[in-house]
Amino acid sequence: MDRLVGIGEAAKALGVSITTLRRWEASGRLVPEHTAGGHRRYDLAKLRPEMFRAEEDAARRTVAYARVSSHDQRDDLERQKQVLELYCAQQGWTFEVISDLGSGMNYHKKGLKKLLDAIIDGHIGRLVITHKDRLLRFGAELVFAICEAKEVEVVILNQDEDTTFEEDLAKDVLEIITVFSARLYGSRSRKNQKLLDGVKKAVEDAT
Repeated sequence: MDRLVGIGEAAKALGVSITTLRRWEASGRLVPEHTAGGHRRYDLAKLRPEMFRAEEDAARRTVAYARVSSHDQRDDLERQKQVLELYCAQQGWTFEVISDLGSGMNYHKKGLKKLLDAIIDGHIGRLVITHKDRLLRFGAELVFAICEAKEVEVVILNQDEDTTFEEDLAKDVLEIITVFSARLYGSRSRKNQKLLDGVKKAVEDAT
């Protein structure tokens, strides 16, 4: 649909006569644009923005995002994806599923980066997740703020606290300690293994 139209088409879109449109222009209520040849053109995107907003919304897709913290949670990742796929299909949405396998404290996951890039570029109109912390362990509110600024609808299927919060948080912490201890002592050192064994036991006792 053309944004810039002549006076006849503009009057038709607004449901008024050409005379009324000329009167609005004379009073300053409407300010037309002009072509290089001096012809008046009216911007329908300004006169009837809802006509163009519907087209833009149709072009913006629905994305469902799933994440787990570790490789031994692959089954849970598949369950998340199945729940998201079923929900989106029931709503009649055309959708894409993006998933990550990694800590909720890691902002550099491939899927998360792809998701954020698409949101910022204006390609996503709706984000669907099972729980808030599937997005990020800490910092999800920042992503939600970006979604709000970009007019992205956020759908959280389960608003209650994630039942696996403690377990996943423990895995995230253990992953961080593993990385740092390997850097300090070497990935195969006895000191490193002793530290990890101690942390694992503490995690198990805490959960």
